Amino acid sequence: MLDAAAEQRLLKISIGVTVVVASFGVVFGLLSGSLSIMFDGMFSAIDAAMSVLALFVARLVSRSEGNRRFQFGFWHIEPMVLAFNGVTLMVLSLYAFINAVSSFLGGGRQLAFDWAIVYAVTVCVVCFGMFFYERRLNRRIGSDFVRLDAQSWLMSASITSALLVAFVIAWAMKETRYAALTPYADPVVLAALTICLVFVPIGTVRKALTEMLLITPPELDAHVRGVMEKIVARHGFKSFTSYMAKVGRAQFIEIHIAVAADWPLNSIAKADSIRREIAEAIGGEGPERWLTIDFTADPRWL
Repeated sequence: MLDAAAEQRLLKISIGVTVVVASFGVVFGLLSGSLSIMFDGMFSAIDAAMSVLALFVARLVSRSEGNRRFQFGFWHIEPMVLAFNGVTLMVLSLYAFINAVSSFLGGGRQLAFDWAIVYAVTVCVVCFGMFFYERRLNRRIGSDFVRLDAQSWLMSASITSALLVAFVIAWAMKETRYAALTPYADPVVLAALTICLVFVPIGTVRKALTEMLLITPPELDAHVRGVMEKIVARHGFKSFTSYMAKVGRAQFIEIHIAVAADWPLNSIAKADSIRREIAEAIGGEGPERWLTIDFTADPRWL
């Protein structure tokens, strides 16, 4: 079961570090005159805003009881936020690519490489540290929000690492016959990075859209059907139908069992015993799982 308290605690740490990195990026972007560093800072600022939203939703979905207006809980909000987060990162990358092309066509930008290199080294250490820290803790927490946040830290670390390499190369070229090319280092590396990074959140967006559209995960369908085939054979039922969906961290499973018209149902306890047998065989019991099981002799109810 997902550790909601640990998830929220880790997101709070990430938000605090992200705000610091974003401020660092904006200041050093202005000092060095680098669009790439400004993009890095803005990327971190937007990521901080997304992390605040993720923290709010994580708290909300942990209230699994819902209310009279949201009687099935707030699980559906999680994939909506993940999709919004992923799309925002993709749009930001496209916007940065357009700026990089514009800067390149305009003759590039002269940079203060000393400020730029100090920034890149510092932020590389912070971003890679946060990525490995979150990835290690999320092995126990199992949160999609933390997974996406760790992915964002890796994206930031990749951006800054490429910036560092480009700045060092351009700095080394300043006293050579290739000095005239150094203004193009900033837009070229920014364009290359954004082309790569725009595709990184696609997996997260696709998964979120799958859940928003209530597309049944094949592995969950195969597992439940495998359990029910054994139950039907063991108890001599006629057949069954099953319907499943995964929305965020919640699973919704509905099973209808067809029985003979003369099937001896002596007590509610007998039906509940079979339900308990099915529930234990499916596994994953908890507030995140909604399981409905009914019995009918009328095929119109299947």
